[in-house]
Amino acid sequence: MSEQLKQLRDQIDAIDDQLLQLVSKRAGLAQQIGDIKKKENENNGAKAGVIVYRPEREAQILTRIQQHNPGPVSDDNIKRLFTEIMSVCRALEKSMNVAYLGPSGTFSEEAAIKRFGSAIATVACDSIDDVFRAVESDVAQYGVVPVENSSEGAVGRTMDLLLQTPLSICGEIQLPVHQFLMAQQTDLAQITKIYSHPQSLAQCHHWITTNLPHLPSSALFHAASNAEAARQAVADQQAAAVAGKRAAELFGLTICAENIEDDPKNTTRFLVIGKQSVDASGKDKTSLIMSTNNRSGAIYRLLEPLAQHGVSMSRLESRPSRTGLWQYVFFVDIEGHQHDQPVAAALAEMREKAAFLKILGSYPAT
Repeated sequence: MSEQLKQLRDQIDAIDDQLLQLVSKRAGLAQQIGDIKKKENENNGAKAGVIVYRPEREAQILTRIQQHNPGPVSDDNIKRLFTEIMSVCRALEKSMNVAYLGPSGTFSEEAAIKRFGSAIATVACDSIDDVFRAVESDVAQYGVVPVENSSEGAVGRTMDLLLQTPLSICGEIQLPVHQFLMAQQTDLAQITKIYSHPQSLAQCHHWITTNLPHLPSSALFHAASNAEAARQAVADQQAAAVAGKRAAELFGLTICAENIEDDPKNTTRFLVIGKQSVDASGKDKTSLIMSTNNRSGAIYRLLEPLAQHGVSMSRLESRPSRTGLWQYVFFVDIEGHQHDQPVAAALAEMREKAAFLKILGSYPAT
């Protein structure tokens, strides 16, 4: 070994020792904060446990860290690194259960880990409904559910449940989605059926019809999740699944083709649902559901306060209300926190005009 190489490695060892001491010091401070919050709750007679996940605070930390990042490590990797550090420190205060659409190996699990880090206990659920139930019944403190995809649009079941649930939106996750074709063997000509979630099949429609022209549409089977599709493919030598890379690793399948999504920018937006209100982070989003009487210009008049108060709307989606024929509710995302003065003023005017208005939550925008 050259002397120069030895010197560089010695410097890395010294830095690693410093990093270890700093992470331990940070963890100790996190424990002290937890103790202070616990005592404050006891002094105030609060019955609820200490809330250790503060989305607005963590968003501020990650923004500041990325702004101060000198490189050469990318901002995305720096964010992932500090998410894991915060996850480990958070776990020292209190363990956290996070529910997601399972089984293990789904994009929902990937989104949960991207948001909360690895130091959590994940609760795999059989359906989106079960994710909501797990949080409502305190089996989990938070849930992660898909709400829309950049190619295929809204996830209707999530939107329907947001209308009914007492839970709030605490955060959002933007997850780039890359689809893989996997099977027990790699000969595409031997594949006679494909299992996947309906959204994933739709996202890969062009690739499948181009590269597997021998498969009729009747050979495409819907599964409750991509991971469940991978599990079904394990039991059939001539079956394949469309799922994420992690599913192939978990179920021992061979990847036949990678990145088969028709849109290379394919992204799914997930929501974090829970029972807490989130304070302003400085860059926030507010989601709401509303309805109005069915008359000419009603939606225009309902949205007019946003323009009058300079509040930008980033999403408007209609959904059947299920209360009457041709009756609809509208899902709206606006920029800003509900307690910001312009947003609060616009919402107050909208509430007076709306037949129904429910604020789903304010949370850091990604």
